[in-house]
Amino acid sequence: MGATKSERALVEQWRDVLALHARTTCELDRELHQHGLGASDFEVLDVLAEIPADAEGDACSYRVQELASRVHLSQSALSRLVARLEKDGLVTRGMCSEDRRGVRVRLTGEGRARHAQVQPVQRAVLSRMLSGVEQPGAGAAAV
Repeated sequence: MGATKSERALVEQWRDVLALHARTTCELDRELHQHGLGASDFEVLDVLAEIPADAEGDACSYRVQELASRVHLSQSALSRLVARLEKDGLVTRGMCSEDRRGVRVRLTGEGRARHAQVQPVQRAVLSRMLSGVEQPGAGAAAV
């Protein structure tokens, strides 16, 4: 039994999303490589940079599990990536005070500086690659 016209359209739309993601990731990797980062590296720095400081002004951290869900990487892939970022002096890892089995990740000063330096490059690539792409909810009727 063949797919219906609506099923074919849905699958084609899905393939377009995948192709756009692949093209954008490749472009990000190419542009960020000049700064010693890949797309996933920057995404981790970007998520960590968004965490507000605590009451004392110290940078806060994410547990590896929380970070994995935000950057859409497996925990093992993220652990390898974080180890590399730590080796480069961009993040630190430490034990969770609330659960000694967990690991928390925090930006270093160098990581924050690299993020600030590279963020405009990443945003420019996103702007260029995603221009003309319909935003979620853009065509939906208001309720």
